[in-house]
Amino acid sequence: MTDSLKFGTSGLRGLATELTDGAARRYTAAFLAHLGTAAGKRVYLGRDLRASSPAIVEDCAVAIRAAGLQPVDCGVLPTPALALHAMENRAPAIMVTGSHIPADRNGLKFYVAAGEITKADEAGISAALAAAVPQGEGRAVDESILAGDRYRQRYRGMLDATALNGWRIGVFEHSSVARDLLVSFLTRAGAEVVRLERSETFVAVDTEAFSDALFEPRFGWIDRYKLDAVVSTDGDGDRPLLIDGNGEFVRGDVLGMVASRFLGADRVVTPVTSNSAIEGVGWFGRVERTRVGSPFVIAGMESAAQGSPGAVVGFEANGGLLLGTDVTINGRLLKALPTRDAVLPILAVLGTAAKLGQSLAGLVQTLPVRAALADRLAHVPSERSGAFLRDLVETQGYAQRFFAPVGEIESLSAIDGLRFSLTSGDTVHYRASGNAPELRCYVEGVTPERAQELLAWGLAAAGSAVR
Repeated sequence: MTDSLKFGTSGLRGLATELTDGAARRYTAAFLAHLGTAAGKRVYLGRDLRASSPAIVEDCAVAIRAAGLQPVDCGVLPTPALALHAMENRAPAIMVTGSHIPADRNGLKFYVAAGEITKADEAGISAALAAAVPQGEGRAVDESILAGDRYRQRYRGMLDATALNGWRIGVFEHSSVARDLLVSFLTRAGAEVVRLERSETFVAVDTEAFSDALFEPRFGWIDRYKLDAVVSTDGDGDRPLLIDGNGEFVRGDVLGMVASRFLGADRVVTPVTSNSAIEGVGWFGRVERTRVGSPFVIAGMESAAQGSPGAVVGFEANGGLLLGTDVTINGRLLKALPTRDAVLPILAVLGTAAKLGQSLAGLVQTLPVRAALADRLAHVPSERSGAFLRDLVETQGYAQRFFAPVGEIESLSAIDGLRFSLTSGDTVHYRASGNAPELRCYVEGVTPERAQELLAWGLAAAGSAVR
């Protein structure tokens, strides 16, 4: 059986070698068995640009045909594009992607006809998992052009053809499946686009790990090409990356907050890791906090949408935006799409800055957000992260001694991981990744300098504890 494969905050992930060694077929078969008659007749497949993804798609197709159903290949496309196409056809889907995790890993994101699976579905899939590996061939119908066009049409015209006139925007292409779409959308909105660092091999880009060496060339790009912004996404196009003209990263929760206002949201749902200023900004009628992971945000959106009019928008601290209800933007109906999307917040935030006549940096500076940073310790086994977090809660006096160099603990929230609020007004939040051997650290500081100090200390102190 498998060792590394497990469900996390967004899908099943693990070593690619395990997925290609029969696990992808077994999990696909378990997914279809869990759905039963609700599976319908067709199952849609998409993939990212990892070297292992085509073989895993083929394995999924074998299991689909072995179940008596028709696999439909949507090719290389963003995860939200696959979800949109499958939902419009009222059919389930499987996206083969490991998102931002290293290239030797991969994963499966499962969708029922109504959208993302729930935590209950994950348990059902696991319960239906059998030892037998489906056999046969994986002939699939090709709908790659149709699926891609549906997503392009969704955002075509969301911004006027002159909305970004005068803007020079760099698209950090790397191996993002959304790279060509971003160029198209921005060009159609009037921007002059510079394409940067396209790679034909997979590059693991974590849009929350701002200290990654991959982003160091950004100052050179901005200076050389006189850029107003740099945009990108993670590998499967559901987490955005936006860098202003000064080379500063715009945090995902700031993107989500501005995009939610652009969309006219009345109710916002976001995890506990998002900036604490969201409640205080006064833009939204209601803000609900959840655990980290799109299934929790979706459940919160469903609850928020019941019995009350108004637009419902969800977003995660990584910036992935989920549209819980239909909205009308620029005279166009934008249907609900309750799965993370990177394109929508990028267009919404750039459109907002342009409409206000502000630079991206200028827009962010006007927002009453706390100085916040996040990063992670890589290659930390889950058992070590777990032991560290348990010690902070259960070992008498340990948390006080641990935090003594930076302050006194005022309160603790354990909605997801451990979020310590200090008497100074600062916060430090530790959380083990749900689908990779990583320990994440999120901080908010009373000043930007304090946030940088806290993050450096938080990573170093935790590193000493878990190594």
